[in-house]
Amino acid sequence: MLPHVTLTLARGPDFPDGSVDRGYEIDAPIDADGQLDPALWLEQRVRCRVRRFWLGEPNRDGRLVHRQGGFGGGTWLIDYDDRTTDDDEPGYRLGGHKFVEGEYVSIRDDDTMRTFRVSHVRRS
Repeated sequence: MLPHVTLTLARGPDFPDGSVDRGYEIDAPIDADGQLDPALWLEQRVRCRVRRFWLGEPNRDGRLVHRQGGFGGGTWLIDYDDRTTDDDEPGYRLGGHKFVEGEYVSIRDDDTMRTFRVSHVRRS
């Protein structure tokens, strides 16, 4: 099983206190140091599922995708529909961040870069 990561919205201009009602749950291919592992993603990509939860909106289900190019040789993003790239939500240098509790990562949604706190990591 892949680690299950919960990200919650960190404080920002729209949400000065952040929000535990807005974020992502990701079955992520992270290594022992908490970093995204492209080789593990390649082996387990069908299991790299994402659920976006946002108060007042329906949940969105997608998948975590790794594409060649970008910072560190790859770009990580959330893809909700394989038929288009219009709905993709790219992360900001996700390959260089650690997915450990208390750390922060950024994801662009609806043309807005938002920061999320790694609230919980469950390893089976």
